[in-house]
Amino acid sequence: MVAIPMKLAVVTQGQVIYQGVRSPYLESGDRQAGEAVVFVHGNPGSSEDWRELMGRVGALARAVAPDMPGFGRADKPGNFNYTVEGYARHLDGILNHLGVRRAHLVLHDFGGPWGLTWAAQHPERLASVILINIGIMPGYRWHYLARIWRTPLLGEFFFATTTRTAFGLSLKHGSPRGLPKAMVDRMYRDLDWGTKRAVLRLYRATDNPGQMADMLGPLFRQLDVPALVIWGAADPFVPVRYAERQREFFPRARIVILEESGHWPFADDSEKVVDAILPFLQKQLQP
Repeated sequence: MVAIPMKLAVVTQGQVIYQGVRSPYLESGDRQAGEAVVFVHGNPGSSEDWRELMGRVGALARAVAPDMPGFGRADKPGNFNYTVEGYARHLDGILNHLGVRRAHLVLHDFGGPWGLTWAAQHPERLASVILINIGIMPGYRWHYLARIWRTPLLGEFFFATTTRTAFGLSLKHGSPRGLPKAMVDRMYRDLDWGTKRAVLRLYRATDNPGQMADMLGPLFRQLDVPALVIWGAADPFVPVRYAERQREFFPRARIVILEESGHWPFADDSEKVVDAILPFLQKQLQP
């Protein structure tokens, strides 16, 4: 067994401007490497979701984590294409700008559809995938918050009346063990009107989230890339039953179920997530 380095890599900041839209990013490891571990956040996250993990992963390989448009410190323009396809295209622009030719994707929440759509369009550049509480989910139907956001006027009213307390309670529902206060504060601070608009447009443009199984499932079965699936079993938004189903699309997938974790296991049980991710990546990165 190869020893996993315990040292932390320095995490630095930069920014990419693609088609006029600025995406700040975090980076660690060898900045010149064409192969990188690419972390893609979801809603309402940002690159900062991954800072701790990037410090650990950067000791193994180059790691990159962008703020996607509408989230974190990225630009939040009204004319951005807030669809899965629009985000996949923007991700491609970021990776091309950074010279990432081969990617080990780490995906969470809506980062799953964005990253998997990018991978389906560029299968020759996909080295492996780590799915955290997301994947290809046949028959999946939107959770209660998504149904609110998808409803005109109701979604706007929801966000207009969302206080820090209410926001914290919704995250507590998604993570019964609780998230770090600093993380909740950061997410709420980032939740300006630009992010709220991005969320409403994205969810309203995504009518059938389960459709990805029909569209992309056969391709990923054929690719059969190395895969690690990590799932917090207490996730009320994306049921844990979908964890085992990832083997239908990633036949070699290793499945890790964290029984007491919720939707953000990298935040509420970070050591177990690190213990799963680092050996997996070490194996994929061996020459």
